[in-house]
Formats: sequence, structure tokens, C-alpha cells
Amino acid sequence: MAFKEYLMIPGPTPVPARVLTAMGKQMINHRGPSFSSIIKEIVEGVQWAYQTKNDIIVLTTSGTGGMESAIVNFLSPGDKVLSLNIGAFGNRFAKIAKAYGADVDEVKFERGKAVDLKTVEQKLIADKDKKIKAVLIQQNETSTGVLNDVKSVAELVNKHGALMIVDAVSGLLTAPLKVDEWGLDVVVSGSQKAFMVPPGLAFVSVNKKAWAAAETAKMPKFYFDFKAAMKFAEIGETPWTPAVSIIYGMQEAIRMLKEEGLDNIFARHDKMAKAVRAGLRALGLTLLVEDDKIASRAVTPVFPPEGVEADKLRKAVREKYGVVLAGGQEDLKGKLFRIGHLGYIDQLELIAALSALEIELGAKVKKGSAVAAAEEVLA
Repeated sequence: MAFKEYLMIPGPTPVPARVLTAMGKQMINHRGPSFSSIIKEIVEGVQWAYQTKNDIIVLTTSGTGGMESAIVNFLSPGDKVLSLNIGAFGNRFAKIAKAYGADVDEVKFERGKAVDLKTVEQKLIADKDKKIKAVLIQQNETSTGVLNDVKSVAELVNKHGALMIVDAVSGLLTAPLKVDEWGLDVVVSGSQKAFMVPPGLAFVSVNKKAWAAAETAKMPKFYFDFKAAMKFAEIGETPWTPAVSIIYGMQEAIRMLKEEGLDNIFARHDKMAKAVRAGLRALGLTLLVEDDKIASRAVTPVFPPEGVEADKLRKAVREKYGVVLAGGQEDLKGKLFRIGHLGYIDQLELIAALSALEIELGAKVKKGSAVAAAEEVLA
């Protein structure tokens, strides 16, 4: 029986004590000056994380709600959309667009691979009449552990003129995402990943090009209406009742992140990713993403040894050692497991997770090899 739980999944992530304490504060009037000052600090903090001066919409919703809001505010039924799909969340983005009547050209890439730039370029060049209104992409595909080259894709999209809509829910703060410098029109993130806050908030960056598209967008919306959100944002409020406790936590998390600094945050996630990959390779396990250059800084999917069922292995390490790992999604369900290493996960927790795998796999691996390899990176 495990007495302590190590949450090693790609979200929700563990929450720092400072954030939990902040969330315990008494409620305040969400139409009053105290709340307005908190929202202002959060917006400025999210702009800092996004490296942008764009407007930030604060939504009480999940990351998927943020993705849906990014579709309905800038498109109309029948608009052609190019969806770059490298995993489960690429599927989700396409499904949302289809649900609202968009004409979706869904380009699927091999699982474990990043978006192919040549394919994107050919698609955009072939669109001589500029019918493609938006391109959908994940910065980080949570289900496959792949980090897309958003900067290079954005260069192609900006040359074409379509909107660049980015799901950065699991990728933001784990790897650089320079919203203004790269010309990203709409970017979505969520509180429950590298921000180290419980689920409940989504943040959407909107630039002038996107606001221009919003003027003619005809997809139905009410709760996710960005025009209404901006009217209230001007007076430091949200149009609908916000998740006040989560907002308290977000305020404290942003303060913690600023104390650490962006470069240090990126370096921390990079080191953790390299350490877990080194440890898993030392065990002789096969990673879904072989190319380190496109490997996620947030999560690493890995196949179990031959003869070992992924979900049974996850169950064993959870029940015996308290290490909680994520399973595969969609066509990868039951085939692999995923180790999350973003947000408030420290080096010793990572070592504990690798050690639990070593113990449970027994004679199939060399004990101590994963821990030793990870320690070499962390040191």
C-alpha cells in the first residue's frame, strides 16, 4: 500500500503549497475593485508568459473550452480550416471546428512525428484563392509527446494570410512560445498545466488580425463571446461569474513563476525531459518519440517491455508505490504509458517514478540504471 501519491501525469499537475494557501481565501465581490486588481495582475502575468502585448481573454472553463472559444469567435460556418493533426488533441481541435460547421481539411501525421513543414507549405501554396481562413495546430501534443515547430509553421501561415490558431495548453512555459515575434494570432492555454494551478481557467491571446476576423465571424456563441469579454475586461471584470478561488491561485502562481524567470522555467522543463528520456532509454524501453529535437518538455510516452501490459504496469506502480502515470489515448490506448514532467514536479519525484518502474519491472531491466542515467542529466 502506498502512503503518498506522486502525480506524474501531464495535467492536472501538482499544486504548490503557496497556491493552495492562496486559494483558501474568503470570497470577494467579483464586480468590485479588489477583484479588478487581481484580474489585471493575472492578465499582465499571462502576457509575460505568452511574450505578448496582445489582449488576453480570461475564461472560467477547461482547456477544451478555450479551444472551442478560439474557433467560434473568429470563423463562420463553411469557412475552410486546415487542421494539422499529430494526436488526440489535434483530433479534438478538428472535431470542434466540424461541430460548428467549418469545412475542415484534416491532415494527419504519423503518431510520434511533428507536423511536416513541406506538407503545410504545399497545402497553403495550392490554396491560390485564399479559401483557407485558419490553420489549427498544437504547440505540444499531449497524447504523443511531440513538440511542434510552431515558429516555422507560423512563417508559412503568415505568408499565406490565414489565421494561426495555436493550442498551447500543455506546452506553454515548458518551451518558448514567442507570440508576438512569431506572429501567432490566437493562442490558448490552461491553468492546470505548467501554470501549476488546478483546472478551471483558460487564457486566450488575441491580436489585431484576429479581432478583425471576429468582426465578420458568424459561428454561434454566448458564454464564449469575446466581444462581451473585452467590454468587461476594460473595467477589470469578466462577463460571467468567474472561478474566484482558482483566480486567487493563479495570482500566486504567476508571482512564483516570475520569481523563477522565463529562461529558468524553460531550462527546468528541458532538463526534466532529458532526464526522464535518459532514464527510460537506460531501461531499454522504446520511446514513442525517438527524435530528441521534437520531444515534448511536458510529457514522455513510452512503450513497456515485451510481454508487459501498459495499463497493468500503471496499476501496479500506482497501488504499490503511489506513482500515478498516464495511459495512452485513442489509437495508443493500452499500448503505452506517459510520464508527465511539467509544472510543480521536482527532480526527486522524477527519480521516484523511475525507481518504481525499475522495481516493478524486476528482472526485465537492470535495477538502478534508469536512476543513474537520470541523475547524470540532473547533475
